Amino acid sequence: MNALPRHSVSVAGIIVNDDDQVLVIRRADNGHWEMPGGVLELDESIEDGLRREIAEETGITVTVERLTGVYKNLVRGIVALVFRCYPGLEVPRPTSEAREVAWMNAAEVTKAMTPAYAVRVLDALDADAPHVRSHDGVNLLADPT
Repeated sequence: MNALPRHSVSVAGIIVNDDDQVLVIRRADNGHWEMPGGVLELDESIEDGLRREIAEETGITVTVERLTGVYKNLVRGIVALVFRCYPGLEVPRPTSEAREVAWMNAAEVTKAMTPAYAVRVLDALDADAPHVRSHDGVNLLADPT
């Protein structure tokens, strides 16, 4: 009998300030620039998990605005739900999970992040409906349709 596929569900926040800059972190574990987020715990709601992950990685609270995209890493079986958020009044700071935090504009994000992560920021800055995309962990994969 075939085993059912195992997936994990993660959440990420595209935190946008009044200057259309996005809060990003340099992860402590791999040194990559990404948006704050992580894997949902079994007993928490999607938005509670998102707020927890952002607070753990940046020290700030956020208001969740809307879902901006769903992304699947076909190699690792991770489904990521990405939301546009607004920052609270706290000043973002490095944490044990994020060795740096920075506000970047769209051009800076495109230079700093791999395509599979930069597109999430660009999608969140787009006013259209949520995007659905697949990637291999680094690069976007073409939609077969």
